[in-house]
Amino acid sequence: MSINVARKEKPHELRLICEPGSSQDSPSASDPGLHSPSAALASRQDANPSPGTPSSPQSALPDVIFAPKLESTSLNSPAAQERQPLLKHGTRSSLLKSVDLDDFNIFNDDAEFTDFVKKAEDAIFQDIYPERIIQGSSGSYFVKNVDKKTISVFKPKSEEPYGHLNPKWIKWFQRTCFPCCFGRSCLLPNQGYLSEAGAYLVDKKLSLNIVPKTRVVKLASETFNYSPIDRAKARTKKFTLEKFESLGRRFHRIGLPPKVGSFQLFVSGYKDADYWLRRFDTESLPESTSKQFQMHFERLVVLDYIIRNTDRGNDNWLIKYDKSEVDESVDLEDSSDWSMVKPPDIKIAAIDNGLAFPFKHPDEWRAYPYHWAWLSQAKIPFSDEIKNAVLPSLSDMNFVEELCIELKDLFSIDKGFDRHMYEKQMSVMRGQILNLCQAFRDCKSPVQLVQMPLVTVEKNSKDGHPGRVRQHSDSFTQSFHHRHPFFSWC
Repeated sequence: MSINVARKEKPHELRLICEPGSSQDSPSASDPGLHSPSAALASRQDANPSPGTPSSPQSALPDVIFAPKLESTSLNSPAAQERQPLLKHGTRSSLLKSVDLDDFNIFNDDAEFTDFVKKAEDAIFQDIYPERIIQGSSGSYFVKNVDKKTISVFKPKSEEPYGHLNPKWIKWFQRTCFPCCFGRSCLLPNQGYLSEAGAYLVDKKLSLNIVPKTRVVKLASETFNYSPIDRAKARTKKFTLEKFESLGRRFHRIGLPPKVGSFQLFVSGYKDADYWLRRFDTESLPESTSKQFQMHFERLVVLDYIIRNTDRGNDNWLIKYDKSEVDESVDLEDSSDWSMVKPPDIKIAAIDNGLAFPFKHPDEWRAYPYHWAWLSQAKIPFSDEIKNAVLPSLSDMNFVEELCIELKDLFSIDKGFDRHMYEKQMSVMRGQILNLCQAFRDCKSPVQLVQMPLVTVEKNSKDGHPGRVRQHSDSFTQSFHHRHPFFSWC
């Protein structure tokens, strides 16, 4: 009997096969790649027995072969990837797919989001390109699937308001003619895509559920704004592949270079908050719906205050309001109560979070206030629901430090990541969390929260190593920010 063992990375993917006859007749024996050296040696010894050796009665037993489940082998395993060529042989369209996106756009912790990104890539490969959004001061795009349905919003790093490839001329004019008013001095330049993803990370960590799912991905499209050099190189490589295919296969990438940016899932049925807020001034909401809206509004306040959003106007957060309807599935004759009527439903979506996470409090020209502070909902003290949901986590410094570490892992994706500036960003965020917890304990309202003195909480350099926080006073230094901007109302 010969025992052939195929070594695989995952033992549970092996299956036992019993076949009669010699090992030379087994399917796996013809494939030397499925044998270990010891098993191959045993097979050769069985095939060439020494003279005079009596045949063993065990030779009549069937061979035992361990063969892998080839149909369930993962193509993403390291062993499988090593056997794959850099540019696979096949149609020319398959060569146009960038190999740089294979790993970057795969999120093992979120298969649903990975599927959305793959749908966007498949649509681009079928010439269904993202559509540039007219509004705004940066290059942002509606991304569609193969059915030409909008599924996400993509904001490339290079096309941010002050990026070198921003297609909107307004910011170019401001940068050229008014350099003294250029940018926001409290924010790191061209880090908006990380701020978008960071806002979702905070939202997910606190279970606020108001930020649409947002991650950092890489995409390439003809409709993106590229430099003339990049487009010329892409045309040259494509021409070379068509005319000299063997030479074109040597290129690392065919087509335009992919752009890194934030990929936020599209939410349907929402409108600008300003639209519904004007309607609510004339049409009062039912009591249950008003309470539901207040709960979502407080979540928006918590998010904006923690990340210190410097661009939260009533035009960049959304409201979805479904009015009450009659449930047609209920028999109107047999129903004698209001169970046939569906109550109104209201939700909030916090979008446009690209101007957050400052490394200092605004203290020069503008204050960048929260525009929701002027709403009537901001005058109501925080409810017990939001306190019970958020305060236990924010009061735990271990939880806060875990949040800081996760943000560091996200921000370090950028090639220009600066640890010193990151620590300043976290100092501002810790100060905001400290004020928020105090406002919860004092039963303050959102408008009273924004009037509290500004605080920064710096982490001592001796405690830079990761670990559990034992004493608050031994690990952090609290300081008040006394400088105020020139204009406090804008």
